[in-house]
Amino acid sequence: MSKRLIVSLITGAILGIFCIVGASLRSIETLSAAYLFSFWFNRVVLGLVIGLLGTKLAITKRLLRGLVVGLFISLAFYSATEFNDLTGFLAGGVYGVIIEYVTYKIETKK
Repeated sequence: MSKRLIVSLITGAILGIFCIVGASLRSIETLSAAYLFSFWFNRVVLGLVIGLLGTKLAITKRLLRGLVVGLFISLAFYSATEFNDLTGFLAGGVYGVIIEYVTYKIETKK
């Protein structure tokens, strides 16, 4: 596995933990373990997809790509909630940007 893929997977997994915490705090009711796992796994998949993408873009295009990919991947989970978790959906776009930025910084670190 490439360094980029490993970094993006780890970053996605960590951000998935933040999603679980955020969803638990936002929810009035207790969320099932399956729901929380799905939320976390969605962020891991986001990290996987971003990690597999090319690296030949400038940082601004990478960040925009992270936003688009983040929203696209998050749409799967958002639709599974019957479009009830807008915050989680939008967080996917932000997390896509974060994953792209972290991988960029690791790749360009000398």
